[in-house]
Amino acid sequence: MLGITAAVLFFVAFLINAATISTNEAFSSTNFMLLGLAALALHIAGIGHGWAARGRGRGRGRRS
Repeated sequence: MLGITAAVLFFVAFLINAATISTNEAFSSTNFMLLGLAALALHIAGIGHGWAARGRGRGRGRRS
């Protein structure tokens, strides 16, 4: 989910930069790009995977 968020933030930063939209300091393309990089770093670190990745394979023992 964080990977998709990062992609959307990068796209918004690209649109602001390509269209040369004048915005205030809070909504500049650099800030959107930095937020996208933070979301991408969290995605690569494994944060935000959800419940399925955490408990997979545990709880079931081998039964013979």
